[in-house]
Amino acid sequence: MGRVEKVANAIKEETGSIIQNELRDPRLGFITVMRVELTKDLQLARIYCSVMGSEDKKDKAMEGLESARGFIRRLLSERLKLRLSPELVFKLDKSVDYSIEISETIERIKNESKKGRGADKKT
Repeated sequence: MGRVEKVANAIKEETGSIIQNELRDPRLGFITVMRVELTKDLQLARIYCSVMGSEDKKDKAMEGLESARGFIRRLLSERLKLRLSPELVFKLDKSVDYSIEISETIERIKNESKKGRGADKKT
């Protein structure tokens, strides 16, 4: 694992800890840091977060993260002892929602298939 990956993992862990333990913004519901993409020069970190709840809650949570960006960046800089702290960009990670949607679709298709087979047996 190279330096970029190590720093990205450290940013992911620390950001998750900061969001859960240090921020008191009521807009921030249940947020999980899913992954961090860090540029090779360590200048920009894209932090992908999953937020549980409605679209409105997700929007509010992202607004809360955006307003706390400077605070999070300062804490990351202190804790990770980086010479230059990367610029933080928070992105909503919709992969969990997509996975749930796919699972529900598969389950619905299974149920429809069972109903179809049951109808065939009766005739």
